[in-house]
Amino acid sequence: MARRHQLIERPPGQVWAVLADPARYDDWVVGVTGSAPGRGDWPRVGADLSYEVALGPWKGGGRTVVRRCEEPHVLELEAHSGPLGTARIAVDVRPWGERDSLVTLDEHPLRGTAGTLHNAAFDVFLQLRHRRMLKRLAYTVERSGPPLEAGQSPH
Repeated sequence: MARRHQLIERPPGQVWAVLADPARYDDWVVGVTGSAPGRGDWPRVGADLSYEVALGPWKGGGRTVVRRCEEPHVLELEAHSGPLGTARIAVDVRPWGERDSLVTLDEHPLRGTAGTLHNAAFDVFLQLRHRRMLKRLAYTVERSGPPLEAGQSPH
C-alpha cells in the first residue's frame, strides 16, 4: 500500500473542483492521456472515465470507476488497467487552516497482475508516482485561480 500527502494552497472546494472535472483527469494523474467521460455523471458513484495508460513502452486502454464520493472530501476510485489489473485509489481532502487543504492519496492493487506481484519494490514505484501526481494536482489546482474566501464557491 502506498500512502502519501501534499499540502495544497487552496481550500477543499477548489481542490474538489479539479477532482470533479473529468476533462482535467489527465492533467494530474501520472501515466494517463486522453481521458474522456464514460457512463454516469463524474464523480458520482458508478460514473467512469476511459483513457490510455502508458507504462514505459507498454500502452493500453484504461478505465476508472467511482466507488465512493463524499463531496468535497472523499473520492475513491477503482482503476482498471487491462492486464495489469485493478487498483483502489482513495483521495482524501481535508481543510488545513483557513485557506489550505491537506490531500492524502492512498493506493493499493486489488486484482490481476499488479495484485499478484505486489511487493515492497512496487510500493516504492507507487510512492514515486504519487509524489509526482500530488505535485501535478497541486499545480493544477493552484493555477486554476486565486484562493477563494471562506464560503465562496469555485463555480
